[in-house]
Parts: sequence; C-alpha cells; structure tokens
Amino acid sequence: MRPPPSDRASLRHGLSAAVDVHYPPDGGANAAVVVAADPTFRNVLETRTVWVPTVAPYVPGRFFERELPPLLAVLSQVPALALLIIDGYVTLDADGTPGLGAHVARSGAAPTVIGVAKTPFRSAAHAVDVLRGASARPLHVTATGIDLGSAARLVTDLPGGGRIPDPLRLVDRIARSAPARA
Repeated sequence: MRPPPSDRASLRHGLSAAVDVHYPPDGGANAAVVVAADPTFRNVLETRTVWVPTVAPYVPGRFFERELPPLLAVLSQVPALALLIIDGYVTLDADGTPGLGAHVARSGAAPTVIGVAKTPFRSAAHAVDVLRGASARPLHVTATGIDLGSAARLVTDLPGGGRIPDPLRLVDRIARSAPARA
C-alpha cells in the first residue's frame, strides 16, 4: 500500500467515490456507488448499482464478511479510484484491527479509504469525531492512505449542510431505491 499523504494534494488527480449497501428484507443486497471527478464530490460523473442475491449473515465484529462482497461487486464496475468513502470504520481500534474499510483497501479498490461511521464503536477511541451542520451528534472518521486530520477535514468540507455529507446521503438513497432482482 502507498504511504499516507500528509494532505489532500494527491487526491486531486483521480476519481473519488462513495459506496453503500442496502439489504432488502427479503434477502440479497443492493450495492451502489457514486463516482465523482474529485474529492469534493461537486462534479458527480456517474452512479451504478449491483444486485447481489446471496449475502452472508450479519455477525457482530465481522461486518466486513457481509458487506465486502457487494461493495467489491459494484466497485468492479467503475474505473480506478484515488479515494473511496465508506459508511463504516476503516480500523476498529488504535492497534489497527481491520474494519470494513481496511478490507476494501486491501482489495486494491482505492489507495485511500475514509470511513464515516454514524454510530460509535466501543473500541474505536482513535476515530476523529466530526460535527457537521447543526448536529450535536458526531460522525466518527477513520482512514487509511491519508492522515486522520486530513480525512476529518475532507469529511467536514464535503457538500451538504446536514450531519450526513451529500455523497453518503446520495449513495444510500440509490442503494435503497434500486430494485431487488431475483
């Protein structure tokens, strides 16, 4: 893996994406990706979805086993990325126990992965808390390929005036609205 850049300079010259997965009640998963021209997500180039009919059951502490296959399926549909933003944690603790984002990074999907989690994880005291908009509830940011301070500033600066940045709100809506296929 590449050494982490000290700031966002290396992200300016490559595609960025946000990715999410929705699990309909009848089974399977809809994975969605929003691809942008740069890390500000001000110029969205395309969106894609992939239906995965069979997914692993949720196991606490092993979320990546459920989420990773659908994410990799949709990411295989897009060009090489410089930055990927996920809904979740990159690392689960200060020792670097891999979370979903670390597994995505190891797959080669993007050299820089930023995790934006909405709920605290008991061992993730290393995550940087980010307040956005008027919300008093922080987002919890972890990353690989970029220092945490730069990752937190990037999340703070993403478009959207609310707690959840627009790229994550959009990809969530796309994943939820994609039709399930049998």
